[in-house]
Amino acid sequence: MSATAVDPSLVADQKLVKRTNSSDRRFAAIAHTLLSVWAVIVIVPMLWVLMSSFKSTGDILSSPFSLPTEWKVENYANAWSDANIGSYFLNSVIVVVSALVLVMLLGAMCAYILARFQFPGRRLIYYTMLAGLTFPVFLAIVPLFFQLQNFGLLNTRLGLILTYVAFALPFTMFFLYSFFRSLPHDVYEAALIDGAGDWRAFFQVMLPMASPGMAAVAIFNFLGLWNQFLLPVALNTDQDNWVLTQGMSAYAASQVYDIDYGALFAAIVITVVPVLIVYVIFQRRIAGSVSQGTFR
Repeated sequence: MSATAVDPSLVADQKLVKRTNSSDRRFAAIAHTLLSVWAVIVIVPMLWVLMSSFKSTGDILSSPFSLPTEWKVENYANAWSDANIGSYFLNSVIVVVSALVLVMLLGAMCAYILARFQFPGRRLIYYTMLAGLTFPVFLAIVPLFFQLQNFGLLNTRLGLILTYVAFALPFTMFFLYSFFRSLPHDVYEAALIDGAGDWRAFFQVMLPMASPGMAAVAIFNFLGLWNQFLLPVALNTDQDNWVLTQGMSAYAASQVYDIDYGALFAAIVITVVPVLIVYVIFQRRIAGSVSQGTFR
Protein backbone atom coordinates (compact mmCIF):
# COMPACT_ATOMS: atom_id res chain seq x y z
CA MET A 1 0.00 0.00 0.00
CA SER A 2 1.65 3.27 -1.15
CA ALA A 3 1.93 6.28 1.17
CA THR A 4 0.18 9.50 0.17
CA ALA A 5 2.61 12.27 -0.71
CA VAL A 6 2.27 15.47 1.35
CA ASP A 7 2.74 18.79 -0.39
CA PRO A 8 5.60 20.61 1.44
CA SER A 9 4.13 24.02 0.53
CA LEU A 10 0.83 23.08 2.17
CA VAL A 11 2.60 22.10 5.38
CA ALA A 12 4.56 25.36 5.35
CA ASP A 13 1.34 27.36 4.85
CA GLN A 14 -0.32 25.59 7.78
CA LYS A 15 2.64 26.36 10.05
CA LEU A 16 2.59 29.99 8.95
CA VAL A 17 -1.15 30.23 9.72
CA LYS A 18 -0.60 28.71 13.16
CA ARG A 19 2.24 31.12 13.95
CA THR A 20 0.15 34.07 12.74
CA ASN A 21 -2.87 33.02 14.83
CA SER A 22 -0.66 32.53 17.88
CA SER A 23 0.95 35.96 17.38
CA ASP A 24 -2.48 37.58 16.94
CA ARG A 25 -3.73 35.98 20.16
CA ARG A 26 -0.70 37.21 22.11
CA PHE A 27 -1.10 40.72 20.71
CA ALA A 28 -4.82 40.73 21.53
CA ALA A 29 -4.13 39.52 25.08
CA ILE A 30 -1.50 42.21 25.67
CA ALA A 31 -3.69 44.92 24.13
CA HIS A 32 -6.72 43.94 26.21
CA THR A 33 -4.61 43.83 29.37
CA LEU A 34 -3.18 47.31 28.77
CA LEU A 35 -6.60 48.72 27.87
CA SER A 36 -8.11 47.18 31.02
CA VAL A 37 -5.39 48.74 33.18
CA TRP A 38 -5.91 52.09 31.47
CA ALA A 39 -9.68 51.85 31.96
CA VAL A 40 -9.19 51.21 35.67
CA ILE A 41 -6.79 54.17 35.96
CA VAL A 42 -9.34 56.48 34.31
CA ILE A 43 -12.64 55.16 35.69
CA VAL A 44 -11.73 54.58 39.36
CA PRO A 45 -10.79 58.24 40.11
CA MET A 46 -13.96 59.43 38.35
CA LEU A 47 -16.12 57.08 40.41
CA TRP A 48 -14.31 58.15 43.57
CA VAL A 49 -14.98 61.83 42.83
CA LEU A 50 -18.64 61.05 42.12
CA MET A 51 -18.98 59.09 45.37
CA SER A 52 -17.18 61.79 47.38
CA SER A 53 -19.55 64.44 46.02
CA PHE A 54 -22.31 62.85 48.13
CA LYS A 55 -20.25 62.69 51.35
CA SER A 56 -19.59 65.16 54.11
CA THR A 57 -16.12 66.52 54.75
CA GLY A 58 -15.81 64.33 57.85
CA ASP A 59 -16.66 61.18 55.91
CA ILE A 60 -14.18 62.04 53.17
CA LEU A 61 -11.34 62.58 55.65
CA SER A 62 -12.12 59.63 57.94
CA SER A 63 -13.01 57.00 55.32
CA PRO A 64 -12.22 58.31 51.84
CA PHE A 65 -12.88 55.01 50.04
CA SER A 66 -16.05 53.90 51.77
CA LEU A 67 -19.63 54.59 50.75
CA PRO A 68 -21.26 57.67 52.29
CA THR A 69 -22.84 57.13 55.68
CA GLU A 70 -25.36 59.77 54.66
CA TRP A 71 -25.94 60.75 51.06
CA LYS A 72 -25.65 64.56 51.04
CA VAL A 73 -27.38 65.69 47.86
CA GLU A 74 -27.27 69.24 49.21
CA ASN A 75 -23.58 69.36 48.28
CA TYR A 76 -24.67 70.07 44.72
CA ALA A 77 -27.00 72.85 45.85
CA ASN A 78 -24.19 74.38 47.93
CA ALA A 79 -21.77 74.22 45.03
CA TRP A 80 -24.34 75.68 42.63
CA SER A 81 -25.30 78.62 44.85
CA ASP A 82 -22.62 79.25 47.49
CA ALA A 83 -19.70 78.76 45.12
CA ASN A 84 -21.64 80.55 42.34
CA ILE A 85 -21.04 77.58 40.04
CA GLY A 86 -24.43 78.17 38.41
CA SER A 87 -23.37 81.61 37.14
CA TYR A 88 -20.00 80.34 35.94
CA PHE A 89 -21.69 77.38 34.25
CA LEU A 90 -24.00 79.74 32.33
CA ASN A 91 -21.05 81.90 31.27
CA SER A 92 -19.19 78.83 30.04
CA VAL A 93 -22.19 77.67 28.03
CA ILE A 94 -22.64 81.11 26.42
CA VAL A 95 -18.95 81.54 25.59
CA VAL A 96 -18.23 77.99 24.40
CA VAL A 97 -21.43 77.52 22.38
CA SER A 98 -21.09 80.93 20.70
CA ALA A 99 -17.42 80.34 19.89
CA LEU A 100 -18.18 76.83 18.65
CA VAL A 101 -20.89 78.00 16.24
CA LEU A 102 -18.67 80.75 14.84
CA VAL A 103 -15.56 78.63 14.48
CA MET A 104 -17.46 75.76 12.82
CA LEU A 105 -19.07 78.13 10.31
CA LEU A 106 -15.88 80.04 9.50
CA GLY A 107 -13.70 76.93 9.55
CA ALA A 108 -16.02 75.02 7.22
CA MET A 109 -16.20 77.93 4.77
CA CYS A 110 -12.43 78.39 4.80
CA ALA A 111 -11.72 74.66 4.37
CA TYR A 112 -14.29 74.43 1.56
CA ILE A 113 -12.78 77.30 -0.41
CA LEU A 114 -9.22 76.03 -0.02
CA ALA A 115 -10.18 72.46 -0.90
CA ARG A 116 -12.50 73.03 -3.85
CA PHE A 117 -11.30 76.16 -5.65
CA GLN A 118 -8.07 77.16 -7.36
CA PHE A 119 -6.89 80.78 -6.93
CA PRO A 120 -3.61 82.66 -6.47
CA GLY A 121 -2.28 82.54 -2.90
CA ARG A 122 -4.29 79.44 -1.99
CA ARG A 123 -1.23 77.50 -0.93
CA LEU A 124 0.13 80.45 1.09
CA ILE A 125 -3.16 80.84 2.97
CA TYR A 126 -3.31 77.13 3.74
CA TYR A 127 0.20 76.93 5.15
CA THR A 128 -0.14 80.21 7.02
CA MET A 129 -3.21 78.92 8.83
CA LEU A 130 -1.47 75.59 9.37
CA ALA A 131 1.37 77.46 11.07
CA GLY A 132 -1.17 78.68 13.60
CA LEU A 133 -1.33 75.14 15.00
CA THR A 134 2.31 75.40 16.06
CA PHE A 135 1.97 78.78 17.80
CA PRO A 136 2.00 78.44 21.62
CA VAL A 137 -0.95 80.12 23.29
CA PHE A 138 1.05 81.66 26.13
CA LEU A 139 3.22 83.64 23.67
CA ALA A 140 0.13 85.52 22.45
CA ILE A 141 -1.24 86.45 25.88
CA VAL A 142 0.40 89.88 26.15
CA PRO A 143 -0.39 91.02 22.56
CA LEU A 144 -3.94 89.70 22.94
CA PHE A 145 -4.35 91.58 26.21
CA PHE A 146 -3.46 94.95 24.66
CA GLN A 147 -5.37 94.20 21.44
CA LEU A 148 -8.59 93.45 23.32
CA GLN A 149 -8.01 96.46 25.55
CA ASN A 150 -7.69 98.74 22.52
CA PHE A 151 -10.98 97.43 21.10
CA GLY A 152 -12.75 97.69 24.45
CA LEU A 153 -13.28 93.90 24.61
CA LEU A 154 -11.04 93.10 27.58
CA ASN A 155 -12.87 91.33 30.43
CA THR A 156 -15.92 90.73 28.27
CA ARG A 157 -17.51 87.52 27.09
CA LEU A 158 -17.43 88.78 23.48
CA GLY A 159 -13.67 89.28 23.67
CA LEU A 160 -13.23 85.75 25.04
CA ILE A 161 -15.48 84.32 22.31
CA LEU A 162 -13.46 85.98 19.54
CA THR A 163 -10.21 84.79 21.11
CA TYR A 164 -11.51 81.21 21.28
CA VAL A 165 -12.55 81.41 17.63
CA ALA A 166 -9.12 82.69 16.56
CA PHE A 167 -7.25 79.87 18.29
CA ALA A 168 -9.63 77.08 17.22
CA LEU A 169 -9.91 78.17 13.58
CA PRO A 170 -6.60 76.70 12.26
CA PHE A 171 -7.35 73.24 13.68
CA THR A 172 -10.91 73.33 12.36
CA MET A 173 -9.76 74.29 8.86
CA PHE A 174 -7.00 71.66 8.88
CA PHE A 175 -9.39 68.93 10.03
CA LEU A 176 -12.17 69.72 7.55
CA TYR A 177 -9.92 70.30 4.55
CA SER A 178 -9.61 66.60 3.71
CA PHE A 179 -13.37 66.04 4.06
CA PHE A 180 -14.25 68.70 1.51
CA ARG A 181 -11.35 67.56 -0.68
CA SER A 182 -12.76 64.03 -0.84
CA LEU A 183 -16.32 65.02 -1.76
CA PRO A 184 -17.34 64.15 -5.35
CA HIS A 185 -17.20 67.10 -7.71
CA ASP A 186 -20.08 65.72 -9.76
CA VAL A 187 -22.55 66.45 -6.97
CA TYR A 188 -21.46 70.08 -6.86
CA GLU A 189 -21.80 70.41 -10.65
CA ALA A 190 -25.24 68.79 -10.54
CA ALA A 191 -26.35 71.33 -7.93
CA LEU A 192 -25.17 74.20 -10.15
CA ILE A 193 -26.98 72.73 -13.16
CA ASP A 194 -30.18 72.53 -11.10
CA GLY A 195 -29.95 76.27 -10.49
CA ALA A 196 -28.21 76.44 -7.12
CA GLY A 197 -25.70 79.20 -6.58
CA ASP A 198 -22.38 78.81 -4.79
CA TRP A 199 -23.84 79.68 -1.37
CA ARG A 200 -26.80 77.32 -1.73
CA ALA A 201 -24.59 74.52 -3.08
CA PHE A 202 -22.32 74.91 -0.06
CA PHE A 203 -24.96 75.06 2.68
CA GLN A 204 -27.51 72.61 1.23
CA VAL A 205 -25.31 70.11 -0.63
CA MET A 206 -21.64 70.09 0.30
CA LEU A 207 -21.89 70.94 4.01
CA PRO A 208 -24.37 68.12 4.82
CA MET A 209 -22.11 65.66 2.99
CA ALA A 210 -19.26 66.66 5.31
CA SER A 211 -21.39 66.25 8.46
CA PRO A 212 -19.29 63.36 9.91
CA GLY A 213 -16.20 65.57 9.86
CA MET A 214 -18.17 68.54 11.17
CA ALA A 215 -19.45 66.50 14.10
CA ALA A 216 -16.01 65.16 14.97
CA VAL A 217 -14.22 68.52 14.87
CA ALA A 218 -17.08 70.14 16.82
CA ILE A 219 -16.54 67.62 19.63
CA PHE A 220 -12.79 68.22 19.70
CA ASN A 221 -13.33 71.97 19.78
CA PHE A 222 -15.94 71.69 22.51
CA LEU A 223 -13.62 69.65 24.72
CA GLY A 224 -10.76 72.07 24.22
CA LEU A 225 -12.76 75.25 24.73
CA TRP A 226 -14.72 73.95 27.72
CA ASN A 227 -11.48 73.08 29.54
CA GLN A 228 -9.63 76.26 28.54
CA PHE A 229 -8.01 77.95 31.53
CA LEU A 230 -5.07 80.14 30.49
CA LEU A 231 -6.95 82.47 28.14
CA PRO A 232 -9.86 83.21 30.53
CA VAL A 233 -7.51 83.84 33.46
CA ALA A 234 -5.44 86.35 31.47
CA LEU A 235 -8.18 88.04 29.42
CA ASN A 236 -11.32 87.76 31.55
CA THR A 237 -10.69 89.01 35.09
CA ASP A 238 -14.20 90.41 35.66
CA GLN A 239 -15.75 87.96 38.13
CA ASP A 240 -19.23 88.45 36.67
CA ASN A 241 -17.95 86.97 33.38
CA TRP A 242 -15.86 84.14 34.81
CA VAL A 243 -16.16 80.72 33.20
CA LEU A 244 -16.22 77.40 35.05
CA THR A 245 -12.48 76.79 35.10
CA GLN A 246 -11.88 80.18 36.71
CA GLY A 247 -14.69 79.69 39.21
CA MET A 248 -13.43 76.24 40.20
CA SER A 249 -9.91 77.54 40.74
CA ALA A 250 -11.12 80.49 42.82
CA TYR A 251 -13.48 78.30 44.86
CA ALA A 252 -10.74 75.83 45.73
CA ALA A 253 -8.31 78.62 46.67
CA SER A 254 -10.81 80.64 48.72
CA GLN A 255 -11.58 77.95 51.29
CA VAL A 256 -7.98 77.61 52.56
CA TYR A 257 -8.28 75.62 55.83
CA ASP A 258 -12.08 75.33 56.07
CA ILE A 259 -12.71 73.33 52.91
CA ASP A 260 -16.09 71.85 52.14
CA TYR A 261 -14.76 68.86 50.22
CA GLY A 262 -18.22 67.53 49.44
CA ALA A 263 -19.28 70.73 47.70
CA LEU A 264 -15.89 70.94 45.98
CA PHE A 265 -16.26 67.45 44.53
CA ALA A 266 -19.83 68.26 43.53
CA ALA A 267 -18.55 71.31 41.65
CA ILE A 268 -16.02 69.09 39.87
CA VAL A 269 -18.80 66.71 38.82
CA ILE A 270 -20.89 69.61 37.50
CA THR A 271 -17.89 70.75 35.46
CA VAL A 272 -17.07 67.32 34.02
CA VAL A 273 -20.59 66.00 33.30
CA PRO A 274 -21.26 68.11 30.14
CA VAL A 275 -17.99 66.93 28.60
CA LEU A 276 -18.79 63.29 29.37
CA ILE A 277 -22.32 63.58 27.97
CA VAL A 278 -21.09 65.11 24.72
CA TYR A 279 -18.34 62.51 24.36
CA VAL A 280 -20.55 59.50 25.12
CA ILE A 281 -23.22 60.61 22.66
CA PHE A 282 -20.84 61.39 19.80
CA GLN A 283 -17.91 59.04 20.42
CA ARG A 284 -18.65 57.04 17.26
CA ARG A 285 -18.38 60.20 15.23
CA ILE A 286 -14.88 60.73 16.63
CA ALA A 287 -13.78 57.15 15.95
CA GLY A 288 -15.11 57.13 12.40
CA SER A 289 -14.29 60.64 11.24
CA VAL A 290 -10.66 61.35 12.11
CA SER A 291 -8.59 61.79 8.96
CA GLN A 292 -5.41 63.56 8.03
CA GLY A 293 -5.62 66.90 6.27
CA THR A 294 -3.16 67.09 3.39
CA PHE A 295 -2.68 69.79 0.81
CA ARG A 296 -3.00 68.76 -2.82
